[in-house]
Amino acid sequence: MGARGNACPVRAVVSGRSTGARCEECARLDRAHSVAADTIADDPRPYHVYLAWFGPGMTKVGITALERGSARLLEQGAVAFSWLGVGPLMAARRTEELLRAALGVPDRIPYADKRAVRAALPGTAAERAVEVEDLHARAVGLGGWPESLERASCQVVDHVGVFGLAGLTGPASAVGAVSELVAGGVVEGELVAAAGPDLHLAVESGRQNERGDGKGDGRVVVVLDTRLMTGWELVPVGSGGLTVPVREFKVAKESAGMQDGLF
Repeated sequence: MGARGNACPVRAVVSGRSTGARCEECARLDRAHSVAADTIADDPRPYHVYLAWFGPGMTKVGITALERGSARLLEQGAVAFSWLGVGPLMAARRTEELLRAALGVPDRIPYADKRAVRAALPGTAAERAVEVEDLHARAVGLGGWPESLERASCQVVDHVGVFGLAGLTGPASAVGAVSELVAGGVVEGELVAAAGPDLHLAVESGRQNERGDGKGDGRVVVVLDTRLMTGWELVPVGSGGLTVPVREFKVAKESAGMQDGLF
């Protein structure tokens, strides 16, 4: 699939690791007309500015259309979040830039980092809210906020229950992620959690890692990014385990005391 629903003009071959089923040029064109790419300045809709927390030391600032509610936060797999304010698009953009410059808060966090840090989530909602509350207080104390942006009080929303992540920390956390889909490959497992595009599947260990030399017994949790599935023909299977490449999380292995060769 090319940009904005059109066929790719050069019929480029897309890597099995692609999360958008588009070549680089089509992906660039598809992104060229989007709020995220900062190419739309005349959108009349009001926008929320938010702080999204994905794990210890991992908080980002972002904006989303007011009419979308918290859908964007769920799509990103935000473990916890709070609104910062609401106002016109350009005021929201200026506030986002203010926080990035003054507090060093990023506006993007790679999905690979989000997945790996889920192994170290604090056990209670109050503990998970601490970093958001601290950044919110520092943010509202800054000067230079646009006058047209209405500030919001800090009310942290926790998604651990919504995503089903409760209990999936430490030894029970995900130990790796499917790195790519392959023709004839099988992904079979029990769905135990879903955060953003990531499905957390309990699979039989001893299957296959990226070297194809898996070992082990019992079940482990592996993440499947559903964006990898775009463009693939999917068929049901009765059984078959996990026969696609898996990249192990170093953070998960270290925190859970696990060794190489789990798949």
